[in-house]
Amino acid sequence: MLSEKRVLVTGGAGFIGSHLCEKLIGLGYDVLCVDNYYTGSKDNITQLFSNSQFELMRHDITFPLYVEVDEIFNLACPASPIHYQLDPVQTTKTSVHGAINMLGLAKRVGAKIFQASTSEIYGDPTVHPQVESYWGNCNPIGSRACYDEGKRCAETLFFDYRRQHNLSIKVARIFNTYGPRMHPNDGRVVSNFIVQALSNNPVTIYGDGSQTRSFCYIDDLIEAFILIMQTNDDFIGPINIGNPYEVKISELADIVIKLTGSSSKIIKKKLPEDDPIQRKPDISLANKTISWNPKVSLVEGLKRTIEYFETRLSKG
Repeated sequence: MLSEKRVLVTGGAGFIGSHLCEKLIGLGYDVLCVDNYYTGSKDNITQLFSNSQFELMRHDITFPLYVEVDEIFNLACPASPIHYQLDPVQTTKTSVHGAINMLGLAKRVGAKIFQASTSEIYGDPTVHPQVESYWGNCNPIGSRACYDEGKRCAETLFFDYRRQHNLSIKVARIFNTYGPRMHPNDGRVVSNFIVQALSNNPVTIYGDGSQTRSFCYIDDLIEAFILIMQTNDDFIGPINIGNPYEVKISELADIVIKLTGSSSKIIKKKLPEDDPIQRKPDISLANKTISWNPKVSLVEGLKRTIEYFETRLSKG
């Protein structure tokens, strides 16, 4: 498929953004990748540099951007606790000022705009599994609030721009995602466990390991992004995107140690503040509106991710 469509991806050099850029180019779009490299890396997109459909721009979306595009995927924001807590004020600015700037751009050029929201807007949920109609249980003054509340405010802005300016928007709430190009030191549980296991270091569990998560492989997530943008403009979301297969953190550690053939032992440390006890998406809406279901099993996805980290770590 060839298209004259020009698509902007903010955070395009990040883990998720780089996979999205690659997919869009494969579909025939011209892609403008914007990143300030706070957590993204040129290494994630080097394979695209020679492609005439790909353009790279260094820019921080907390400042206005003046370009001509047809669609916008707004992914820019550090997403792991280690990174977003390092500069919490900047994290909030990226979510809020960044949303205002990208919505302003979309309004000016008449572009459809996609917001990469997060399951973190549900906080430590009292409803399980989480449905889109659930308003969440967040601590607005905790150490994670810069990310949680920043993303919640961004959703508010998107819906107000829709109501006030009739902007074409899409809002997706992303649950835990993993796969190749994750940062090895981002503090997320999958990358943590894999790097520790491959190094035969102790695998660190926070809390007693009974807390649950649901992990979606990157390819499945990107497929959902494309389908959401292709749906009728009357459907705007929010829509949960994640894998509903729920696993205890202790079980995940055991699986990773087994798949890596590691001699690592499990150690336990104190659970961080406001860390959710349960996290599982209800994806009924995604089933109904975009006929989407994740296809890659946890074991298969972990095998692919372990292979990536083996290669990366071998390079030093």
